[in-house]
Amino acid sequence: MKIPGTGESVQQALPDITKTGTLVTDYDVYLFRQGNHTRLYEKLGAHPAVADGVQGTFFSVWAPNAAEVSVIGDFNGWKAGEHPLTARGDNSGIWEGFVPELGQGALYKYHIRSRYRDYCVEKGDPFARFWEVPPKTASVVWDTAYAWRDRSWMRCREEANTPDAPVSVYEVHIGSWRMPEGERRCTSYRELATELADYLLEAGFTHVEFLPVMEHPLYASWGYQTLGYFAPTSRYGTPQDFMHLVEHLHLRGIGVILDWVPSHFPSDGYGLSYFDGTYLYEHALPGRRYHPEWKSYVFNLARNEVRSFLISSAVFWLERYHADGLRVDAVSSMLYLDYARSAGEWTPNVYGGRENLEAMVFLRKVNDTVHANFPDVLVIAEEATAWPGVTAPTATGGLGFDLKWNMGWMHDALDYFTLDPVFRKYRPDLLTFSIWYAFSERYVLPLSHDEVVHEKSSLIGKMPGDEWRKRANLRLLYGYMFTHPGKKLLFMGGEFGQWPEWSHETGLEWDLLQYAPHQGILRWVTDLNRLYRRKPALHERDADQAGFEWVDFSDVEKSVVSYLRRGRSADDVVLVICNFTPVPRYDYRIGVPFGGFWKEVLNSDAVEYGGSGVGNLGGVEAERIPAHGRSCSLPLTLPPLGVVVFCPEGA
Repeated sequence: MKIPGTGESVQQALPDITKTGTLVTDYDVYLFRQGNHTRLYEKLGAHPAVADGVQGTFFSVWAPNAAEVSVIGDFNGWKAGEHPLTARGDNSGIWEGFVPELGQGALYKYHIRSRYRDYCVEKGDPFARFWEVPPKTASVVWDTAYAWRDRSWMRCREEANTPDAPVSVYEVHIGSWRMPEGERRCTSYRELATELADYLLEAGFTHVEFLPVMEHPLYASWGYQTLGYFAPTSRYGTPQDFMHLVEHLHLRGIGVILDWVPSHFPSDGYGLSYFDGTYLYEHALPGRRYHPEWKSYVFNLARNEVRSFLISSAVFWLERYHADGLRVDAVSSMLYLDYARSAGEWTPNVYGGRENLEAMVFLRKVNDTVHANFPDVLVIAEEATAWPGVTAPTATGGLGFDLKWNMGWMHDALDYFTLDPVFRKYRPDLLTFSIWYAFSERYVLPLSHDEVVHEKSSLIGKMPGDEWRKRANLRLLYGYMFTHPGKKLLFMGGEFGQWPEWSHETGLEWDLLQYAPHQGILRWVTDLNRLYRRKPALHERDADQAGFEWVDFSDVEKSVVSYLRRGRSADDVVLVICNFTPVPRYDYRIGVPFGGFWKEVLNSDAVEYGGSGVGNLGGVEAERIPAHGRSCSLPLTLPPLGVVVFCPEGA
């Protein structure tokens, strides 16, 4: 067959159902009903197939409370009953059938008549591989065959995803990263591939994380109101176009992380809600069904078939789209029964607590399944509470994630940086508290899209002072972030100091890069990424308290903190000093672990970054003068609102 839109060929034998009349085996049904089927997408949905020598499409859908199900589409005038499906005789609730001479590109839905209340509805396919471009709502028969060329990356990607690897993630909303000049449309997957890869390599990021690419009806939800759990949105191209984007990033050495939303789904009538005239995918209990914060439905994770559906979705993106990781959205909302609910609006678990036991079982199952099948990928939790053991192994009672977003660090850091420097001496705890728990989990430090929307201001807009001080504070924030224990994540636009809040309706303000101050911020982030990747001390012991050592956090009057990052090698040491005031500090003495020449490898106040040029002329020789409990020390010049980074010469 020809891969749509490429001209490339793929040899793929269509399944022959001549003898069985079905793709679904009894063992599939058993696994499905046990909640243990991890590849339902191979069985349910629309699959090109052959029966009695005739090519067509095999359809199967789970609708246990339906009285009748038929496939409707542009091929039969959208008439119910023209192509009926048959219920399997095994009480699985699966309806199936073969439509001859129907293939690639056909539009379809399921017409369902429920057993209850004469409910009739037209539903999209929960397992559809492709959908019409919204606001149209039909599913599309689509073969997702692809001739992948990223074998080298897939074979070696474990090196990029290990706990001691440098992970610097650039978070992207595909539709608004860059819009074609002079056109009011989004960039396509294929148009994005080369340009985004070039940019990521130049800026030094190791991974890209895409806000949900899964099909969604409301563009303004940014994909977090997911409807098509097995289809990339058609707004930017075909499934093969998205595969090309992932493949191209892999060929350039960049990992791809996808946001995934198993917590809730939209209530649109053609989607999962009230699918067969009953609460099938969502909770039947009113207090558990509706998510008050997002006005959406909550998955019934107690139902085995729903768990099979969601786990299969996670496996699907890793297997068929070669994703290198999943960032699981809104984990906190899944773990707590009282999340976004007031007293009297939720029901305790069987032990009287607020923990969602079903969600705990489900998340552990997802992580165990993923790691058993793809041991070299990352599963990352967006979890905003102090829930213990998020990244601990499931065998020891943990949830089994590889990484967790450190929301505490993010909130404290932004609260500190938004303070006028005059008042920062009163809140040093906002800087130092994160180290108390920095090694309790494996963390990502996120400065994500959530911090630059809904009138929260852009990152640079949050900073106090005039424009120069705002830029200096932003560079200081990034320096503090890249030298603090934890992997890194930065949302698009932040790397060059975009002034307005992010809007999904417009592209980033790339025009700002014609101005030297914004070029300087991007150059600073680029150099931070390069140092972060080059120095093991800055990444290989992120979850090991031996990788961090305070030099001094007691100088609250001057708002100066200093610390060491240590690698496994004894001579792999990085010294970091942050001056959080606009006052330069001269002859400021910092204790160091050994003598010799210490090279100034980064200075956020350097002229090329847009700073004032205050620094240490390339480095300082250590003196035999004790300080901070160490036998040697450096007499340093600390730039205003700046961070300076030193390494021993030769290290």
